[in-house]
Amino acid sequence: MSVKPKHIDVKRDKSLQIDWSDGRVSVYEIRYLRKMSPSAEEKKLREEMRNNPLTILPSGRDDQNLLIENVELVGNYAIRIFFSDGHHTGIYSWSYLRSLDATNNENTHSD
Repeated sequence: MSVKPKHIDVKRDKSLQIDWSDGRVSVYEIRYLRKMSPSAEEKKLREEMRNNPLTILPSGRDDQNLLIENVELVGNYAIRIFFSDGHHTGIYSWSYLRSLDATNNENTHSD
């Protein structure tokens, strides 16, 4: 993918904004990023929820008070987000973040 972030702005209690090299601006709410974590455990949970809408969420998830505690670059292709609930195993590649923007266009994209 040739499109890369020019600027990343973290609002710890609200959102993560990425200004892309092609001029697009993506704004991702914290709860959405946490829910869509690319980690193996979260992918499995999303699959279980698709198959069984009565799936019980793991304890310890407090979406109302969720914060971004830290963001670190992973090479030149991704970021790792450290959430206040202790989750930090998902690596969000630039292409994955763009795909999240496309699937949730109304909530994450602003012109």
